[in-house]
Amino acid sequence: MWVRNMYMGVGGGLYTGPGGGLYTGPDINPYMSNIPPWHIFVRELEKRGFNSQAQMIRQRAGRYLDL
Repeated sequence: MWVRNMYMGVGGGLYTGPGGGLYTGPDINPYMSNIPPWHIFVRELEKRGFNSQAQMIRQRAGRYLDL
């Protein structure tokens, strides 16, 4: 089975043309996140008392987040 995200052809995750995961051109429906950068999000969770959720994120992704 071929993993789509590693595919370099049209529509694949490594494709740099329209429809590909690495395409940087214009888009009528651009990706927009409603979550701030993870390091800020974790601190905000802690401020609001969501300590177990913040701890879970830190345990699983902390080394990638420079926390």
